[in-house]
Amino acid sequence: MTFSELSEFKKDLKKLLKKYRSLNDDLEVVKKVLLVEPNERPPFSFRIEGLGLITCIIKIKKIACKSLKGRGVNSGIRLIYAYFEDDKKIVFVELYHKSDKENENKERIKNNFS
Repeated sequence: MTFSELSEFKKDLKKLLKKYRSLNDDLEVVKKVLLVEPNERPPFSFRIEGLGLITCIIKIKKIACKSLKGRGVNSGIRLIYAYFEDDKKIVFVELYHKSDKENENKERIKNNFS
């Protein structure tokens, strides 16, 4: 499995790292989980429907963030990624905290995967 990131994702991460310093380590844990089970796994992750895309876009809602002590997987950090099963590839699309934004940027997803 290979991992890559959109340039917009890198900007999201850089911005969030100022507030949540453990985020790089937290994302490494997420990558280890995705190596074993890259598909959606409710209640932790869900496929985003209604985009009109062939690409499998998944939203992870339960990410344990060490910087948010006592919150565990209810940290509020959201990760959106595209999963290409045939290519064994995952592209990180967006990273945000639910208090900053309510939902994923559907335009970003469509612009990159249409």
